[in-house]
Amino acid sequence: MNIGLYFGSFNPVHTGHLIIANHVAYNADLKQVWFVVSPQNPFKSAGSLLNQYHRLHLIRTAIEGENKLRASSVEFKLPKPSYTIDTLTYLKEKHPEHDFSIIMGSDGLQNIDKWKNYEMILKDHRIFVYKRPGYKIRTDLSANIIALTAPLLEISSTRIREMIREKISIRFLVPDVVKEEIEQNGYYREPSE
Repeated sequence: MNIGLYFGSFNPVHTGHLIIANHVAYNADLKQVWFVVSPQNPFKSAGSLLNQYHRLHLIRTAIEGENKLRASSVEFKLPKPSYTIDTLTYLKEKHPEHDFSIIMGSDGLQNIDKWKNYEMILKDHRIFVYKRPGYKIRTDLSANIIALTAPLLEISSTRIREMIREKISIRFLVPDVVKEEIEQNGYYREPSE
């Protein structure tokens, strides 16, 4: 089965993430798209993250009933910080029946040569890249890059967290079920690092 891996902190997952995942799931030759929740991204501060299990639960709540979308906790079992190459290696060992591709924005592709063992990632995996304003899709990489035009919303998880602390409504920025979970559990009310 062809699986697209959409890596991120999803802190919290928002409508923009969901639109991209759904668009790629239905417009690329993928059977499923997995949201891979990163417990700790090597490029981000760990202090600003909601507990990984809470973030995973928010995604599962948001995508309930969607057969082509799935939430994955695979990186919870791996050493931290999470490196994409380690996750891919682990998944290939555990699921040799699947072919794994990566889904990312053209902004993320700009820095791929800073990733651990990025040459192996580019050599062994397809990369589905959705265009983001202000970032061209790199053509200097020896890789199987498939460019996609996905509907984009300028929504930021950082801004959503700020809005929650400022007591500004986040309705329409996240699914209603995610908004309810955040409010009921008091997530993001306290400032983080």
